[in-house]
Parts: sequence; C-alpha cells; structure tokens
Amino acid sequence: MRNLAKFEIIGRIGEIKAGNGVVHLKIAANYPYKDENTGEWADDTYWNRVAIFREGTRNYIADKAKVGDLVRVEGRLRDSSYEKGDETVYTVDRIVDQFGILAHAAERAD
Repeated sequence: MRNLAKFEIIGRIGEIKAGNGVVHLKIAANYPYKDENTGEWADDTYWNRVAIFREGTRNYIADKAKVGDLVRVEGRLRDSSYEKGDETVYTVDRIVDQFGILAHAAERAD
C-alpha cells in the first residue's frame, strides 16, 4: 500500500506570482456557515497558497490562467522549514501535481 498526504482545492484564483522555476497561486475556497445572529447562510473564504514546479503546468498557467478563473488543483503536502533570525519557522507546502481550469473569469455567472 502506498502512503500519501494529498490535497484538492476547487476555487477561484486570486493571485498569480511567477518566480524562478516556480509559480505560486492564491486560490480562494469558500466554506458555507450559518450566521448565529441572523440565521442567514454566508461564506467563509480561505486563501490557499499553492506551488507549481512542473514546467509544462507553469507554461499552461502563463498562457491560459487569469485572476478570477475557477480552477481545480490537486497535489501533495510537504513539510519544510526555514530560519528567520534565531527562530526556525515550520511550514506545510502544497505542491501541485494536477491543474485544470473549470471556468474562465469572463464566464462567471454570479
């Protein structure tokens, strides 16, 4: 049996940042909740930062993806750390293995 730690996010792109050999995306995922005061349903938006290293996927994003596009990403989780001053900062990175555009921002109906 294979062991794994993976994630899946369906949401809208809020930011695209290309770097040296990596593209970082911020993707908004909305979680519905019922407001205790009003009884109305509302969305709690959480911004997920993901990293894309594969050259083909980075090129596809550069050519096709725009802020506001609805996307589906899937990948693996990786623990890492870095030094900041005298402290070690621990992070969990979301490394994208699969990327797809579900709807372009121009097609947005809401």
